[in-house]
Amino acid sequence: MRNYFLIFILFFIVSCKNDNLSLAEQNISESEYLVAATNWFQKSAEMRACYYQAFNLAKLQLIVNKEAYKEEKPVAVVLDIDETILDNSPFQANLINTGRTYNSELWKEWTEKKTAKDLPGAVEFTKFAKSIGVEVIYISNRKVSALNATIQNMETYDFPNADTNFVMLKEQTSNKTERREKVKEKYEILLYLGDNLTDFTEEYAKRSNDLGFGLVDAEKELFGLKYIILPNPMYGNWEGAIYNGNYRISTLEKRKKRQEILDGYNNHENR
Repeated sequence: MRNYFLIFILFFIVSCKNDNLSLAEQNISESEYLVAATNWFQKSAEMRACYYQAFNLAKLQLIVNKEAYKEEKPVAVVLDIDETILDNSPFQANLINTGRTYNSELWKEWTEKKTAKDLPGAVEFTKFAKSIGVEVIYISNRKVSALNATIQNMETYDFPNADTNFVMLKEQTSNKTERREKVKEKYEILLYLGDNLTDFTEEYAKRSNDLGFGLVDAEKELFGLKYIILPNPMYGNWEGAIYNGNYRISTLEKRKKRQEILDGYNNHENR
């Protein structure tokens, strides 16, 4: 009996020690948490279905919004780039495989390869928009230094308007409001498409304690009519909201917060 007790104590001590080890010391990739999300994005037929569904809906709604618009100003559709029309999941896979986390140098290395693939339905939708007289404009938070590489990547798949007049990247701030307002000076924007809520309005950056649920609920009528959201379980403002906007906390702290915020059935039973 005594031996069993000693084994239990030893196991408990080792378990506590492991909880305090860094992920590197536990031989776990710091980006291990991205595995399931990246698997889903790359390997699930459901992901492709979601994209086709979103772009099919966008086509239908673009027609409706165009017919309803009776003013003289030219019309446009505004799209994000990353995880909206171009697939950067190989970058996430590389982070997992190398045990690294996102940084601007690694991202630059990836974008300069110009090998991001087009996402299902994206080329067809943008060409459709052009065919019915709707200008296609891209607003992305890629740095402006990546402009040429981004355009060349887009040209590979024959995206319409893949040039400096219609691709607007980040110069000073990730807030897209100023760029959207610049587009509005010339065009009536009929539809916005993106994988992050701030691709529609910067108001969605204010996630607060409810993670932005209240903001979305208050504008639920706009989704599918003015805003088309694409699925991205790999990264986004939704993740930052879990960290209270503080990405500088340690990897272990992030891991802890991601687990603590989950609602399991015991959580509900104890409320």
